[in-house]
Amino acid sequence: MQATDNNSGRAMYWGTGRRKSAIARVRLIPGTGQMIVNGKPGDLYFQFNPNYISVAKAPLETLGLENEYDILVKAEGGGLTGQSDAVRLGVARALCQLDPQNRSPLKTEGYLTRDPRAKERKKYGLHKARKAPQYSKR
Repeated sequence: MQATDNNSGRAMYWGTGRRKSAIARVRLIPGTGQMIVNGKPGDLYFQFNPNYISVAKAPLETLGLENEYDILVKAEGGGLTGQSDAVRLGVARALCQLDPQNRSPLKTEGYLTRDPRAKERKKYGLHKARKAPQYSKR
């Protein structure tokens, strides 16, 4: 969904990403390529971990737009791994709104696929989801 920023009249593009129990609401705004997550710079929020930062910016790098759009993110739930993957999906969805031509390169890279893996629930009689108590023969 394209919207305009009330203050400056610039175009904004929205995308929502989910991964594990993390949810990231992503806005793309024309800018200089900086990422702000929950009011902090992206580098600081992702603890200067190059893996998290590169995963979050991967869709922009695929299209060669890493210095043309600012990424504003509201992330909640989960940990940093889930949140960075959720940001990636949100950015990819926002880029599809920006231009429908972006869909095919993002799809081939797998950036538009939501990873369905989540933590398995604990079952009664077990210590964890599958870890059983030690078996005693006598």
